[in-house]
Amino acid sequence: MTTNGGTASGGAGGVGTLYVLSTPIGNLSDLSPRAAEVLRGVQAVAAEDTRRTIKLYAHLGAPAPALVSLPAFDERGRVEAIVERLRAGEAIALCTDAGTPGVSDPGAALVAAAWEAGAQVVPIPGPSAALAALAASGFSADRFVFAGFLPRKGGGRVETLAWLAATPATLVLYEAGNRTHDTLLDLAEALGDRPALVARELTKLHEELARGPLTALAARFAGEVRGEVTLVVSSPPPGAPPPRAAEAEPVEEELRRRSAAGEPPSALAREVARARGLKRADVYALLERLRRR
Repeated sequence: MTTNGGTASGGAGGVGTLYVLSTPIGNLSDLSPRAAEVLRGVQAVAAEDTRRTIKLYAHLGAPAPALVSLPAFDERGRVEAIVERLRAGEAIALCTDAGTPGVSDPGAALVAAAWEAGAQVVPIPGPSAALAALAASGFSADRFVFAGFLPRKGGGRVETLAWLAATPATLVLYEAGNRTHDTLLDLAEALGDRPALVARELTKLHEELARGPLTALAARFAGEVRGEVTLVVSSPPPGAPPPRAAEAEPVEEELRRRSAAGEPPSALAREVARARGLKRADVYALLERLRRR
């Protein structure tokens, strides 16, 4: 088998080759000729979901080799069996469901183990939702930070948002459609109302790109949002002061103040819990106690 980089060869001591292979994020026509050549030539494929990889071979009109499942929930438990195949001299392609392995997808553990085993590691670059959205955003890409998925709730989410607010770079994040609205609001609160891009279902039939301030995008995507979303947030303007930390108002005082202003209890508890990294049930119970006093 040959690639654009020349003839593939084994690693030291006859150990095989692991091809870290990017696959289409939607449109199968984005599969590169080099990636197709590798898929046709390897002895096995380590796949996040073998059902998705079978579709690639159907698209190529080629028979599939041995397919080895490498799901995110059990990646480390299945690495050694794949490494044994590399030690036996096999050429193996690593694929995830879409995009580049190891980028918010499984694969990093296998790649690290392949290096440790002395295998040759060959990247086969290709589609990436993060880079596609960044390129389409029009924001500076001289310095950018890929933050993957934010923690869904709690102190981890609050800490990550604070870290992003202090990062002087363009930010790229992934998000599920149904959480896009809340994440845009949280980003606006933590970073200020910066220009941003929402890229939904990139390269797919219902692809949608929207650019504007974070709060305007949050309003646009307030309803039902389906599919996979990539968010790009512009870096702070040169010379902009860092975001000021909000004054530490006691949670009881905030609940009293906002409840007196007529905010619905359920929505109030949800928003305060999200902003402070608390459990919604605990905030709601505290709100009920304050209202009974």
